Amino acid sequence: MRNTRSLALTGLALGLVAALTGVGATPAQAAIGPSFVDNFDTFDTGRWYKADGYSNGSMFNAGWRADHATVSGGLMNLSLDTRSCPSGCSGKPYAAGEYRTTDLYSYGRFEARLKAVKNPGTVTSFFTYTGPSDGQPWDEIDVEILGKNTTQIQLNYFTNGVGGHETVINLGFDASTGYHNYAFEWWNGGTINWFVDGRLVHQENGSRGPLPTHPQRIMMNLWPGIGVDSWLQPFTYPGHTLTAGYDWARYTKY
Repeated sequence: MRNTRSLALTGLALGLVAALTGVGATPAQAAIGPSFVDNFDTFDTGRWYKADGYSNGSMFNAGWRADHATVSGGLMNLSLDTRSCPSGCSGKPYAAGEYRTTDLYSYGRFEARLKAVKNPGTVTSFFTYTGPSDGQPWDEIDVEILGKNTTQIQLNYFTNGVGGHETVINLGFDASTGYHNYAFEWWNGGTINWFVDGRLVHQENGSRGPLPTHPQRIMMNLWPGIGVDSWLQPFTYPGHTLTAGYDWARYTKY
């Protein structure tokens, strides 16, 4: 029997499937992208787009809003608040931001420098995803920082819709108080290696289940949960905007 965290993450990714195939999602016309470095000096519409005007449903208690993913001063910020909700938030009580690549990316090194939100009930993420909207099975590789304990990261992967590979890593610092580098290397037929500030913290070699094989979109989001208190703890809005910051993102093709 799968544990609560496994069930929660299954729901999370099912929500992503719904979002990417639902009303408001961008159709899959993606190419396979090359190596890049984006310092977030501008919003590069050729590389990224912002989720807007719909909700993933299920455990996601926010509507995606393009104005909650902003690029300014060399940062890409994702915000979470009650602005124009629920009428302007797809019927949800909160609005939140999500940033995604227009292209799909295959084997390589995926990196981002970010500062997470510290607030129980929230998730700050950096991950890759593909699924039915791309004409592919659901594959995913995750880095998630749960606002209930920002001294840890949670790592996971899904292959053809099968997850349950969660691993929690103690960081040795508070991810909400400064920017740190998070990365994973995805090797063809080999391993997934996760890094924090250049230090290898975890490896998956397929012994717990086959690794992903399909090119994926690079994604970042911030969201509050509902119905998953045993995983995220209850979310209470603090009365002001919560912001996750991303200093840069980089992909190196292998």
